[in-house]
Parts: sequence; structure tokens; C-alpha cells
Amino acid sequence: MAEWLSTLGVAMGSAWLSGINLYATAATLGLLQRFGLVHLPGELAVLSNWWVIGVAAGMYAIEFVADKIPAVDNVWDVVHTFIRVPAGALLAAAAFSHADPVVRFVALLVGGGVALSSHSTKAAVRATANLSPEPFSNIALSLAEDAIAIGSSFIVAWFPVVMLGIVALFLGVFIWLAPKILRAIKRSLGLGRTAVSPTAAARSGADLERR
Repeated sequence: MAEWLSTLGVAMGSAWLSGINLYATAATLGLLQRFGLVHLPGELAVLSNWWVIGVAAGMYAIEFVADKIPAVDNVWDVVHTFIRVPAGALLAAAAFSHADPVVRFVALLVGGGVALSSHSTKAAVRATANLSPEPFSNIALSLAEDAIAIGSSFIVAWFPVVMLGIVALFLGVFIWLAPKILRAIKRSLGLGRTAVSPTAAARSGADLERR
């Protein structure tokens, strides 16, 4: 049971972090596995390949710069919707590579959902910060995300059950806040106004004429 929970923590933790910073997460976990500081479950050991580490580190270096430029950051996040979410799903499934195929498929689906939740939260917060004319808030958020991705990768590796609790707490807050955020977006776009049908408008006009 303890081993299963640890694997689940690694699977969901890596998927969640991939939605925040995929490349920093992959490079950190890969280096930890490479130097024997952790034994990642399933096929996640592939992250320790030097080619994987090199590509992940190189992409992280590019993202480190792109993430600090508001206009570039917005485009980067949109494009990475199609990268971070599938990658999170694959990382979760890879952790359960030696399990039953049904378990792997469920891990794939849940991992993708977890990655989507963290990615969408990150993208929404950064899009709001990018509206500010000063660059400091955007840079501070970007550095905070880097620190979370790298620091939490150590938690995933060494304290996966703790990471599982963190992810569960985040998902609870995300589910609670999501409807409120959607309503706020609709109000800001003017979508919350009640539409008036032509018939109702005609009746209102007729009432005014009789008065």
C-alpha cells in the first residue's frame, strides 16, 4: 500500500508540476535519478538519459528567458497547452508502466487533468499579471514558478506522499475557485447580462406608447 501511494504521489506530482514548468521538472527529476539520489517508479527512469536531461535543460533555459517577457509569455503559454498537458499525462502513465493496463490508462487520464488544472491556473494568473505595464510582477511570478517546479521536484522524489497531499489540496481549491473565476471572466466580458428577446422588447415598447 505504501509503495502504491508513493508511486501515485510521483505520478500526480510530476503531472502537476509539468503544468507549471515541464522542462525544469523533467531536468531536475532526471538529474536526481542520474546521480542515484532517487529511484523513480516505472519508466520514469528514462528521464535520467543524458539526451533527455540535455533537451529539458536547454528548453528550460529558453523558457526562463521567454517567461520574463509578457508578450512572449502569453504566446508561450498558449502553445504549451498542447505540450504540458499531454506530457503530464504521459509522465503519470509512465510511473505506472508496470501496472495493469487499466491502471495505466486511468493514470494517463487523471494525470492529464491534473496537468491541465495547474497549467490553466498558471496561464490565467500570468495573463492577468501581463496586463500590468510594469515588468516586475511578471518576473517575480516567473521566478516563483521556477522555484516551485524545481523545489517541488525534490518533494516528488523524496516525499511523494506529501506531494500527493499538496496536489489534492490544490485540486480542492481549484475546483472551489473555478466557478467564481469563470463568473468573473463572464462579467468582465459583459456575458452575464440578461439577453432581451425581440418579443419582450416589442411588448416593452408598446407599454411605453400606451403610457
